[in-house]
Amino acid sequence: MQDAKTTRDWDALGKCLVIGGGGFLGGQIVRQLRAEGVSVRVMGRNHYPDLAPLGVECLLGDVTNPIEVHAACKDMDTVFHTAALNHMWGQRELIYQVNVEGTANVIKACRDTAVARLVYTSSPSVVIGESNIVNGDESLPYPERYNADYPRSKSIAEQLVLKANQGSETANGRGLLSCAIRPHLLWGPGDPHILPRIREAATSGRLRQIGDGRNQITITQVENAAWAHLLAALELAGQGRCAGKAYFVGDEKPIYLWPWLNEVMSIWGLPQIKKHAPWGLTRFIALLSEGLHYFFPRLGEPFMTTFVVDQLVRSHSFSHQAAERDFGYHPIISPQEGLQKLVMAEQNAAHFLSTENTENLAWADAHNPHGRDTDGTRTGHGRDTDS
Repeated sequence: MQDAKTTRDWDALGKCLVIGGGGFLGGQIVRQLRAEGVSVRVMGRNHYPDLAPLGVECLLGDVTNPIEVHAACKDMDTVFHTAALNHMWGQRELIYQVNVEGTANVIKACRDTAVARLVYTSSPSVVIGESNIVNGDESLPYPERYNADYPRSKSIAEQLVLKANQGSETANGRGLLSCAIRPHLLWGPGDPHILPRIREAATSGRLRQIGDGRNQITITQVENAAWAHLLAALELAGQGRCAGKAYFVGDEKPIYLWPWLNEVMSIWGLPQIKKHAPWGLTRFIALLSEGLHYFFPRLGEPFMTTFVVDQLVRSHSFSHQAAERDFGYHPIISPQEGLQKLVMAEQNAAHFLSTENTENLAWADAHNPHGRDTDGTRTGHGRDTDS
């Protein structure tokens, strides 16, 4: 499934900065921009050697440092701000420092350096309260309270970005155009967040279906999310219909969460999720765990939070009709293609591990033909020395 062949003026984006361009979503935005021949600069806290072959300029920088953000924004025309701290527990000050103050730094730097356009990566969690959402649209209000610091911080940051839209002139006398994109549950090969946690829980035998399994959610394959960011930036450079607005984006249609996770389990070669846990009891345990970790912060993060429980049991589905109407968003990766990409990634990972093990064994045999460890202990092929 690919986007229809449409002539687009990619030159209109000018020079692009992707803040957080070494991350899961940011990296995909970088790759799509470069595929269209757009000049790209990346700012991140680490070196990203995998981006070098793409002809990308990489700068070390942190959104909490106004000077570094200003330097990164200099001479840029379009900024994509994808960097965020997505911890669901603890580190409240750091979460606000990165997600709220960091975003304020980006907005100021855009104005001070005459950046024309800012596309911000937000989250549907900014409108998720304590009830199901089915086919929700952009008329949903911000809730009065949040049960985690992450959605609260993203809500504040999103509102800063939307308020910044032409709120004051930039250094060249033009107003900054800004918008926010709300992809729900990013997934795909290379996902460092959701799927690895689920896989770890499944592998350890801790994963249980919470509730009746009938909750529908919108998910967003990472390539679809990145494409939405590019289209929004193009619209800001054109008629500007998305300026000052936030948009939900996602895959073609919502999925039933637990059956979909079982499809993923099959790809990983793991057993189907058959164990169940009642919602009420699980949420009560999460509350107890949160209370315990609140009074004893040295324990680290709770093994379960009420925010995560609610995400796993409630319906959270969103319409992307507004994004389709205002900047022509359509998913470029179908659910089937997305799952096939997971299959290919799993096969490539298995092949890599197999090749790596073979090469390691060949090296060991060449350097230690008698099959002995350096302490004289016999070791069998493919085994750890303590097995």
